Amino acid sequence: MEILEIFFAFAKAFAVGGLICMAAQLVINFTDLTSGKILVIFMLTGVFFTALGLYQPLVEFAGAGATVPISGFGYLLALGAMQGAQQSWFGALTGSLSAASAGVSAAVVFSFLMAFLFRSHSKKN
Repeated sequence: MEILEIFFAFAKAFAVGGLICMAAQLVINFTDLTSGKILVIFMLTGVFFTALGLYQPLVEFAGAGATVPISGFGYLLALGAMQGAQQSWFGALTGSLSAASAGVSAAVVFSFLMAFLFRSHSKKN
C-alpha cells in the first residue's frame, strides 16, 4: 500500500467516525436524553441500517470509522444474527452473541487487568 492510500484510508475513517460522534454530541447537547438511552438509540440505528443493507457499504468505505462507534456494535450484532439465521432459527438467536463474543470478552479481560493494576479512588472536588 502506498503512503497516499494509507493517508486516505485514515482520512475516510476519521471523517465517518467523526460524523457519527458529532451526531451523538448534537443529540447530547440538544436533548434531555440520558447517555444510556443515546447509546441504545445509536446501537439500534446500526442494527436498522444493517437490516436495510446501508451499513455494509459504509463499513467498506470507512473501515474502523464505521465499526468502532457504538453503531458498529449494532452492525456486528445484526450481521451475526443474519448469518446465523441462514443456518437455523436457533442460529438467528445465537449468531449475534457469537459474533460479538470476542469484543465483549476482550473488554471484560482488559477491564479486569486495569482494575487489578490500578487502584480506584473517589474524585475529590
